Amino acid sequence: MLMNKFFLYILFFFTYPIVNANEINQSKNVLFIMVDDLRPELFVYNQDHIKSPNIDALAARGVTFNRAYCNVPVCGASRASILSGVRPTQDRFLTYYSSIHEAGPQSEHMVDYFNKRGYTTISNNKITHLKNDIKSWDEEWYPTDISWRNYQDPKNRELDKEKKPAAAYEMLDVDDKVYFDGLTAQKSIKDLKKLKNSNSPFFLAVGFVKPHLPFTAPKKYWDLYKESDIQLPKQNIFPESAPNQANHQWGELRRYKDIPKKGPIDHEMSKTLIHAYYASVSYVDAQIGKLLNALDSFGLRDSTIVVLVGDHGWSLSEHGLWAKHSNFEVALHVPMIISAPNFPVNVKTNSIAELVDIFPTLCELTIGPKPKHLQGTSLVSSMRNPEKIIKTTALARWRRGETLIHNDFFYTEWNLQSGRISRMLYDHSNDPDETKNLAILKTYRNTVESLSKRLKRFKETFN
Repeated sequence: MLMNKFFLYILFFFTYPIVNANEINQSKNVLFIMVDDLRPELFVYNQDHIKSPNIDALAARGVTFNRAYCNVPVCGASRASILSGVRPTQDRFLTYYSSIHEAGPQSEHMVDYFNKRGYTTISNNKITHLKNDIKSWDEEWYPTDISWRNYQDPKNRELDKEKKPAAAYEMLDVDDKVYFDGLTAQKSIKDLKKLKNSNSPFFLAVGFVKPHLPFTAPKKYWDLYKESDIQLPKQNIFPESAPNQANHQWGELRRYKDIPKKGPIDHEMSKTLIHAYYASVSYVDAQIGKLLNALDSFGLRDSTIVVLVGDHGWSLSEHGLWAKHSNFEVALHVPMIISAPNFPVNVKTNSIAELVDIFPTLCELTIGPKPKHLQGTSLVSSMRNPEKIIKTTALARWRRGETLIHNDFFYTEWNLQSGRISRMLYDHSNDPDETKNLAILKTYRNTVESLSKRLKRFKETFN
């Protein structure tokens, strides 16, 4: 074992450039913030119905990617893809319990990469979906409770303890630190204080769980909204022209108490669930604000790259769905903000970005070598020139469905076991809500053929 470790360090010595102590001290820190199930439904994305002042303040100090997309709309697989820099395929990164090791033995994940460069690496709360999936963190911390759902209402706690369905939401007049995300902010602030006096740069990854189900947030965040003001999405039934493969029964939400086992959710419950989601977003936004304020107060902002991203989207009744797990845009579109010293601030770019691009972007921003296995592309050019459209294509997949995002087109293919291909095509330039499937129209036959060939060529660039 020791001999194998010796050879690994010898290999690293000859592969990576020699970095002296002064260069290490000048390296940029990384604060990587991942938020579970966060939609880009924020003021910075021209949406004014959710209150997120702290995320908006981060955007004012960085670059906002208007068109950022996850590569797979489920948490475990998305996180494994992000941290490995490897795309999902029909054989890897398919489920919520996907492991980063599915990337293969030749792939170096982000934590090993920064460890080898002399960084202190810390993971707080949910960064990988599987606990201890990455064993090389200098520190990995998870808050503890009777279960990951972290209910505080005694009735919900008892049901959860007995493994019975409990409420899909919770509103209690409690302090922020009662729930996991408040504790995560506290722990991360303590880490920043400690890391400030460290002789090495740091990679601090902070995972906030809300607004993941159950939608639990202190009452003061619920009070930011009036349920009577909440509007249901216009497109809240499954479109007739969409293929059956795009539909499902959103089993995640149906596991909760008072949610029907089949069929639609009534109007009143729908508005309550959306209210609960909004409250959860504002709660997490407040925790992010505490973390960023600490970064400022400790004098670390000018030496730290801040990345904030959602791991995938979530449908709040759009297309009749209440879930991630789909090839519709609402499940693939994510918020992405990068704030880096000496880069433009308070700007937005319409150049496409993918979550698999984060790893190579951090390599370039921290002036480090780019591992050969990475399948994304650095977004630094888009950050320096936000007005330019540098990237026009992204690729996502959910199980057998593969979605090519190219300019304004969202094109999806399902390769069915029968050998038949089922297709879905939307043009966001005139149908941003994805209501009319153009793939079934003869007038779009040439467009479908062209996008199908482009999708095939894209997949041939990786394995």
